[in-house]
Amino acid sequence: MTRQRVVRPVPRGQVPETAMVMAAGLGKRMRPLTATRPKPLVEVAGKPLIDHVFDRLRGAGIKRAVVNVHYLADTLQAHLTDRFDDIEVVMSDERGRLMETGGGLVQARGLLGDAPVLVVNSDNLWIDGPVDAIRLLASRWDDAKMDALLLMVPLARAHNHRGLGDFYLGADGRITGRRKPGRVAPFAYTGIQMLHPRLIVDWPEGPFSTNLFWDRAIAAGRAYGQVHQGLWFDVGTPGAIPKTEAILADG
Repeated sequence: MTRQRVVRPVPRGQVPETAMVMAAGLGKRMRPLTATRPKPLVEVAGKPLIDHVFDRLRGAGIKRAVVNVHYLADTLQAHLTDRFDDIEVVMSDERGRLMETGGGLVQARGLLGDAPVLVVNSDNLWIDGPVDAIRLLASRWDDAKMDALLLMVPLARAHNHRGLGDFYLGADGRITGRRKPGRVAPFAYTGIQMLHPRLIVDWPEGPFSTNLFWDRAIAAGRAYGQVHQGLWFDVGTPGAIPKTEAILADG
């Protein structure tokens, strides 16, 4: 029997030209694998985590990637230099001080432009569902009412994730709140989002989390979530690697 090629539908929507790849973390939970290499270069299913991310960026049509670097920055920069013909790679240098996610956005602000950008953590791995996840985000983006659109996965489908969830969503997709201490939230953040640079204002000095910007957007009713339709893996520890590879090998 001839196997037919499955063609995914392509959602309508303007995919951001620029993405920011968060790659500056210390990778403490991934030790000892990160003793001699940055976490984005830890291999899963035959290739470094950051290469999986770039596969998804290229597939969605992203043209430019800003990558922040800190821990073993030279090694990561050497890996990315001249590696991709179809994506321009620009480094945001945090060698002097690790700025965390919010501070990393601030430091890279001048490289991001003034249109919505895709922001992706380099330590997770996802498989698209019926449609490309990045294109799905782009199709759901509504500039008139959104400053942030986060890709989320139901907690029950968050492979390897040890947390208790992150957010609550309303029926219209609006983020209605963050998980409260001692409670469980139904959706986990995947580390993938669209964000408008207009949200990056009035920041504190030094390192800080993107939570600051999200909380402002939630309070203003301008933070939304989109549920991921495919697979997602939290690859944060050495033990998560064989579990992820086993699921991928099983199809």
